[in-house]
Amino acid sequence: MNTDNQAKTNPQAFTPQVNEFDQDFLYELALQPWSSVESVVNSERIITVQAGPAPLARRLVSFAGLTSALPPMHRFFLLLTICFASFATPCRAEAPAKTGFVMRWDGDWKVAGALPEKVLLLSLQGLTNRATPQLYIVHPRDFQWEITEPLFEFYQRKHGVKFTEVKTAEEALSRFAHYAKGYVIWDPAVPASMNVALTIAGLENALVVTTAQLAQMEKHRLPPIDDLRGRYTGQTDAQIYTDAVTRYWARCSRDSIMLMGGHAGAVRQPAMADWGVQQKMFFHDLSANPARHPEELALAQKLLSELRPGAIIFGWHSYGKDTEEQWTTLLSGYGHKMEGLHNLPNLSFNSQFGFTPGFKFTNHHHVARDAQLTAGAKVYLSFVQSDSIGIGVWTKPGRGKLPFAWQVTMNWTKFSPAALEYFHESATPNDYFIGGLSGPGYMYPNHIPAERFPQLMQEANELMTELDEHIMEIMDNSAADGNVGNADLTKETVDRYYAAFPNVIGFINGYGPARTRDLRDTRPMISYDYYIDPRRPRAEVAADLNELIALNTTRPYFLLVHVRESNDVNSLITITKQLDGPTEVVPVDVFLKLAASKKTYTTRYQDPADPKHFKGYK
Repeated sequence: MNTDNQAKTNPQAFTPQVNEFDQDFLYELALQPWSSVESVVNSERIITVQAGPAPLARRLVSFAGLTSALPPMHRFFLLLTICFASFATPCRAEAPAKTGFVMRWDGDWKVAGALPEKVLLLSLQGLTNRATPQLYIVHPRDFQWEITEPLFEFYQRKHGVKFTEVKTAEEALSRFAHYAKGYVIWDPAVPASMNVALTIAGLENALVVTTAQLAQMEKHRLPPIDDLRGRYTGQTDAQIYTDAVTRYWARCSRDSIMLMGGHAGAVRQPAMADWGVQQKMFFHDLSANPARHPEELALAQKLLSELRPGAIIFGWHSYGKDTEEQWTTLLSGYGHKMEGLHNLPNLSFNSQFGFTPGFKFTNHHHVARDAQLTAGAKVYLSFVQSDSIGIGVWTKPGRGKLPFAWQVTMNWTKFSPAALEYFHESATPNDYFIGGLSGPGYMYPNHIPAERFPQLMQEANELMTELDEHIMEIMDNSAADGNVGNADLTKETVDRYYAAFPNVIGFINGYGPARTRDLRDTRPMISYDYYIDPRRPRAEVAADLNELIALNTTRPYFLLVHVRESNDVNSLITITKQLDGPTEVVPVDVFLKLAASKKTYTTRYQDPADPKHFKGYK
């Protein structure tokens, strides 16, 4: 990403606000890596650092506007710090804080229950964690992201963090309310007002509260900053967000935006809100449904068009408005990336920890890139789970008993490194990591602009190299209906992948079953033949697989199986024992090498005449 161009296209994004400046802050600044744009901020001292691979003189020019806001002596020390840091080897800074606080939450996200308190605490977490990682949340074991407890233990064991438990919201306010400058009131009767309030929270260092929590604010002597009660009563979401864009969008990040959708109605789970507040993102849950919400779609398109190239859309689409397929198709058309879900917690904390000293990703490869295998006359199966490791069955019994591939959310190297290190550290020889999904983030490649594809896939290649991954997983459900229907890739898209990834062992495609297959030199592209729904009885899954084995009589038959994230490995072992032989379950890298040795599958791409559930936006 060219940071110099960013400064030219949106100079006001780098306008500094400096309220306090001291040597500790200089130390924090000096530790920041020069390979990216880093924000080192808290409620009392806010400074946005523009840096990049440019020569030192150009870096100093980038700081001209920033340094002019400082007193002369402070300006001198800042520039001195920059000079020393500029000659250092770029590296990820280890967070200086070795103490932290932890809260343990229950599973009540009801609007009429504990949601208001959780929203208050999420805004507090985002502000508290701006300069250093201080507040971490552990969620119940049945929360969708199952790794908060194991990762909490990892921080203690590998990073030496000593946590103090904070048991109540009142105790959290007593400790951290000084990071806020005031509060903003939202109205639970107007759901979109929560997102507007969260936007204000990031921009104004405010806590997000309801009427019922005003006494707490008075107790901690926090003044009102804004009151949304009554402002949006009777308005549509399109009207509400149009007003919010007019008021706040100019001051929000252009590198990312928060699609705070997901759960809708009586239960909401905005667990990712701390990250959006910390990073000053614009919050919304605009619909990408052209039939139901054309006004919201038009506004969403405006916002996407004004983000910087390769921006990240954090969060998730609203379950009450549109579909995953619609939103991912929409953002892919602008060359942006999706990172979800809306309830992914603790990013404001996780993003500030790097990898431990000396750590290097080492995958459990079973074959070398240039290995040549020979397939026998049997059925070869391989199991793959996407949907991010943290949502899945990593913490459930049985992992390691079968060869199993795990799709890694590669961008976590940037905003959740410790989680990736935890997964690699705890991997068994049967756990194998692959890149995805479709690129350096979740995207639908049939809709990525041709001019954006090479740069995005270069980023993906770099991430895969860092993560020691040899396989790219692709998914494009833009024409599908959920997990069924047309999930194939066009020939143009397949051509682009083969050109962009010359060093991979191969590609896998789909989510539900798909039909795209190819073999070029020694790199096969194989689509899933089966999708295991966790709700489907295991005996019926085994019967389905046996039917596929009976229908595909040519041997070898390469049967690639996608495992939905909440399946457990023990149940898969039960299924494999019921299959008609000869069958063999192999790691996915071995699977692709075998598929390269004997092409018993037909080359096929998406046919323009194939039915499409959704035809896109252009």
